[in-house]
Amino acid sequence: MTATTVAAAPLAGTAVRAVGDTVPVRVAASRLRALGCAVERVGGRPPTSAPAGRIDLVTGPAGTSPPAGCDLAWSPPSVPLADERDVQAACGLAYLHGRTRGGPRFLPVDYASLCAGALAAQAVAVAALTLLRGGPALRASVSVAGAALLAVAPYTAEATTTRTPPPPVPGEPPPFRSADGVRFEIETLDPEAWLRFWEALGAPTAAIAAGWAPFQRRFATAVCPLPAALFAALASVPFTAVRDLAREHGVGAVPLRPLAEVTDGAEEPPRRLRGLDAPPGPDLPPWSATGPGPLAGLRVVEATNRVQGPLAGLLLTLLGADTVRVEPPGGDPMRGVPPLAGGLSARFAAFNRGKEAVECDLRAAGGRRAAADLAVDGHVLLYNWPPGRAERFGLGADDLTDRAPGLVHVHADGWAGAEPSPGVPATDFLVQAHGGIADLLFDGVTDPAPSLVTLTDVLGGILAAEAALAGLLLRSRTGVGASARTALVDAARLLRQVGRGIAHRPRTGTAPVADPASVARTFPEAFTRAHGVALPRAPWTFVPLTGEGH
Repeated sequence: MTATTVAAAPLAGTAVRAVGDTVPVRVAASRLRALGCAVERVGGRPPTSAPAGRIDLVTGPAGTSPPAGCDLAWSPPSVPLADERDVQAACGLAYLHGRTRGGPRFLPVDYASLCAGALAAQAVAVAALTLLRGGPALRASVSVAGAALLAVAPYTAEATTTRTPPPPVPGEPPPFRSADGVRFEIETLDPEAWLRFWEALGAPTAAIAAGWAPFQRRFATAVCPLPAALFAALASVPFTAVRDLAREHGVGAVPLRPLAEVTDGAEEPPRRLRGLDAPPGPDLPPWSATGPGPLAGLRVVEATNRVQGPLAGLLLTLLGADTVRVEPPGGDPMRGVPPLAGGLSARFAAFNRGKEAVECDLRAAGGRRAAADLAVDGHVLLYNWPPGRAERFGLGADDLTDRAPGLVHVHADGWAGAEPSPGVPATDFLVQAHGGIADLLFDGVTDPAPSLVTLTDVLGGILAAEAALAGLLLRSRTGVGASARTALVDAARLLRQVGRGIAHRPRTGTAPVADPASVARTFPEAFTRAHGVALPRAPWTFVPLTGEGH
């Protein structure tokens, strides 16, 4: 097999058998196939030992036939759940998706099953990587409920602090509507840009001030009650004027696109994985039987913020990698966002527990050198900076090739070159709007709107972790590092691919709807506690078939 073939498909030469005609199995099969794995589909009902499906590794990366793979369940045995609707109810997704409208609403797409399928594909990739590192065959298990609990982890962490939640604030959530009837979302992370934009529209000062806090916090709360005066200001002008004012003042404005208008012409993540033009580096460290997980001995250097990047780093950490975060002087500002527990933001802790942190001032030459030294000593460099920033810091793939020819570079991007217009920030709700997700989620009750649950951020983080594993597989097979790029638009694409086939079908589950605080009590085995806060455990379990489990 040539290096070029492996570079295009890091699982080339492997084969799996996918058992069961379920959404998690179909998603896992498609993710593995995209990485070059041959997939034999076996339809019908899954086995009783894996009620949501099973993936068996039939041919390993070295031509072996190991009894490795991944079993899928709907939920842990302690909380029997029957299907996606049960999972959305019991794990808090229905509560959070409906929170902004005042009552539970189910996502009309099998989101938890989609995430579980992607996690199952990762488990198979980890099994293949373990064999290449001289380890045993691994049998993994993952549940659809476990994937849902990972998705709601920051909400659960916040809900389990001792803080009394603030009372509800009156107001309506976006999207907005212009004078010519265009429905759209806006985005800015800068309070000065927020102020300038609304002042230019002539909105009342009191409404501008009152709207900033709920707008900024909507990522954390899944609600966004805004003053009516802001909607009125936007409803008085056509969308072209809104867009021009937004661009002038540093705000993104994106129309909600109908699903029928969205095409999938952009590159998918497997086609953005390439081997570096470098000589082979040293072998990866051998598999460790005593480490914290199957990636023990591997080091991840992470420079990320918010949700997508930190979640990708958390997944690699929960797989056993030693992860160090590169943070600005004074630490990541998200560390101090209330509510705090033990002096640390509960939401920050949800996706960053178990990681070290090193402060580097990347605006200064010394800080950039320190960050480069960290990266060179690692196996994966993970970042979610805007395009081009890694190169400006001297941390791009070409910048570090001579010193670290085996390094796997993973860029967790937003638009991946498919932005609706220059300068539009790539955040979850804008990607949902532009990617047709608002239309996909239309339930026939309210007007189409993006979910205020961070759907593409979470799925985007899972896909970025997948890219890191693909790069490590490539490194293990060729000795050469890799550059991978994945993005929030890839998460939107995957949502469309799954949702177009199954959205709006009847749901049969009967589990009661749970809020995030009660979720932690219902699934205690899915969380660990730090200062009383419920933080997520690994969504997989791995059992070495020739030794003890991790």
